Amino acid sequence: MIVTSFPSPPIEWAAAHIGPLTVRAYSVWILIGIFVALWLTTKRWVERGGDAQVVGDVSFWAIPFGIVGGRLYHVISTPSPYFGEGGHPLNAFKIWEGGLGIWGAIALGTLGAYLGARRHHVSFVTFLDAVAPGVLIAQAIGRMGNYFNQELFGRPTDAPWALQIDPAFRPDGFEQFATFHPTFLYELLWNLAGAALIIYLDKRLDLRGSRTFWLYVMVYVSGRFWIETMRIDTAVHLGPFRINVWVSMVVLTLAVTMFFLLGARQKRSARIPRGELAATPQADVDHD
Repeated sequence: MIVTSFPSPPIEWAAAHIGPLTVRAYSVWILIGIFVALWLTTKRWVERGGDAQVVGDVSFWAIPFGIVGGRLYHVISTPSPYFGEGGHPLNAFKIWEGGLGIWGAIALGTLGAYLGARRHHVSFVTFLDAVAPGVLIAQAIGRMGNYFNQELFGRPTDAPWALQIDPAFRPDGFEQFATFHPTFLYELLWNLAGAALIIYLDKRLDLRGSRTFWLYVMVYVSGRFWIETMRIDTAVHLGPFRINVWVSMVVLTLAVTMFFLLGARQKRSARIPRGELAATPQADVDHD
């Protein structure tokens, strides 16, 4: 038998009701991603000479900031479900139903990590390097929530790996199509491959001074750029492209620039042993 597509989970699987409590699959996958990221970040942080407990302390700031930032970006970049015709503004607070914009999550999550690192007197840039691949893996795991919600799929396709979408979730103008590109799956696989590449290059090149973090941004944005052009869900457009495509181009340019500019800084600070970086707040400044 030749497989020509694969099904979406039954919509009943998107949420489980335990007494008065409703557990959303989307939220569960996000939590799994966070725990995996914390585990990997702790491992990498300890390798850099840090105290394992500090990861939880800094993440206590970074994670809530990231969630709020992700939701704000999503609502701003996709306002019609909340403020357009037939929209409901209060739905903007229903994070469990899906909708976290990665750019807002990175921006405010980074701010939260900075505040946490300052509060606990550890190197902010070393924390960024430690957390980078774990964040990418968390993003990959979180995409499973999109699968259960039947969202963030791409253009119609009859490819063997096409995703079946129930009629209720097909966008306006695409009701006659049954199978679509599983763009959430493309991003999931890209992110996992990218995390493996980052870990390999970090060990091979001993990246530091936030270069691992900027490498993460480069890898993620490179994939997000082409995946974004395939999506058909509602989003704000500027000219011929979705706003996220423009943001991807700007962020990729910034990431490439920072990665190579920081290369010179890494050479100046190379005399700091790898196992002492986390416990050396001075690693956040140049060493001449």
